Amino acid sequence: MNAVLIALLVLPLLGAALTLAPVFGPDRAVAGRRALRLNTVVTGAVFLLAVALAAGFDQDEPARMQATTDVSWIPALHVRLHLGVDGVSLPLIVLTALLTFLCALYSEKRLPGGDTRGGAPDEPRPSAQAFVGLFLLLEVGMLATFAVLDLLLFFLAFEIVLIPMYFLIARWGSGAKVPAANRFILYTLLGSAVMLLGFLLIGSKAGTFDMQALAAAHGSGLSHTTQVVAALAILVGLAVKAPAWPLHSWLPDAHTAAPTVGSVLLAGVLLKMGTYGLVRVLLPVVPDGASTLAPYLGAFAAVGIVYGSLACLALSRPGAKGDLKRLIAYSSVGHMGFVLLGIASLTPVGVNGALFANIAHGLITGLLFFVVGALKDRYGTADLDTLAGATGAALYGRAPRLGVLLAFAAVASLGLPGLAGFWGELLAMFGAFDPADGLSRPAFVTYMVLAGLGTLLTAAYLLIVVKRVCMGDPEQPAPVAEVADVRPYEAVSWTPLAALTLLAGLWPALLLGLSDPAVKHLLGGG
Repeated sequence: MNAVLIALLVLPLLGAALTLAPVFGPDRAVAGRRALRLNTVVTGAVFLLAVALAAGFDQDEPARMQATTDVSWIPALHVRLHLGVDGVSLPLIVLTALLTFLCALYSEKRLPGGDTRGGAPDEPRPSAQAFVGLFLLLEVGMLATFAVLDLLLFFLAFEIVLIPMYFLIARWGSGAKVPAANRFILYTLLGSAVMLLGFLLIGSKAGTFDMQALAAAHGSGLSHTTQVVAALAILVGLAVKAPAWPLHSWLPDAHTAAPTVGSVLLAGVLLKMGTYGLVRVLLPVVPDGASTLAPYLGAFAAVGIVYGSLACLALSRPGAKGDLKRLIAYSSVGHMGFVLLGIASLTPVGVNGALFANIAHGLITGLLFFVVGALKDRYGTADLDTLAGATGAALYGRAPRLGVLLAFAAVASLGLPGLAGFWGELLAMFGAFDPADGLSRPAFVTYMVLAGLGTLLTAAYLLIVVKRVCMGDPEQPAPVAEVADVRPYEAVSWTPLAALTLLAGLWPALLLGLSDPAVKHLLGGG
């Protein structure tokens, strides 16, 4: 299985390199179609490899690192090419491969146009080959982040995703795309630099960057001061990517400007890289530092939950001119707050809830951004007041399948029991109700109460959005007379996300059975 994991990383890298070769023909249109077909084939093959990796995974020992490769890479720096998967990383690898494949399928029929407004009048439209090359390079970085087991390799993989995502926003986005892309990369680069300082401090004191060896040591050999300083640097760097309040301000602009597939991958995968790093690195490697900072992380998480919900509630009001993509971006701040709260509890229940919420958010928000992107394509805007119109856009009457999918994703996002969004939030609050020894229970119970308030506010703004966009009299004037319902390529791209959202909600043991032993192993010094 180690060969499968290596191929999982090498295949999209080779595909990205192939887009630089003159093999697609001189005709720009034909070359673009061939490049997009290559994108679908490569990401489809990567997804099949991810499924094979999951099928070959020994589910009786999810805490054991499997499909491992461990060879020396840079001996002078003690850096090793160390790869592997366990019950924590495997679901994220499969989710990443699935979302990239679905985005590639969607892009083959609906390539982002690359809005040139605001640029030079003769600015050329971006080529499909460039899009595919950046897209596949982005997939390499995302997959590698969840597969590497060396701190410096983790940093490199973490950084690889920044440049492709920057250009996907800046060249294929819309509106204020360049300022949004600039803010995205400045925030994340600064956070990564701070995180690297923490990694270097750990490596210099422990004599190794190997994440498995550091997790097994569980902080032994590192003084309390070293652990706190390193944990603070790592926490700040990963909190930017998560994103945690108040380091989230880059996210709404990036989502608003990004093309549909960019928003799907940004919300579905890139945000998970930050929270995954907290579980993989912070908790097992510097446990004393994590315990010291956990109350502050919990407080920021609770504030983020309420803040994100209130921001969405304000955007959903009639007359607020709220952008629907921006609203979903703010909702991600709240939802990722539950993930951070679960991690801050330092309990197996809370961390399992955080990992479950990671997957659930990737599925649900990916579906939401797909549907909202389709609405923007049809109406030419994502402005909620325009979409609603005087009496509502009445999607139930004009495009019933589109309306049902929007409503389904909304109720899944608000945590309706039986759907994926419910379990992660519930377990995260359970973890806060009874936090780890040494943490203040009254403080965490307060955080839990704030998180519960956040769930009520989440239900309020999502139901307002569904009412305004989906309901109304279809015979009354609306922005357009006819709205195309779900197209075949959209159904193919979106149906797996809806089905998995239902499956994870009805069968949570599918994910929790993998993560629970691995989480206990990490928290216990595995």
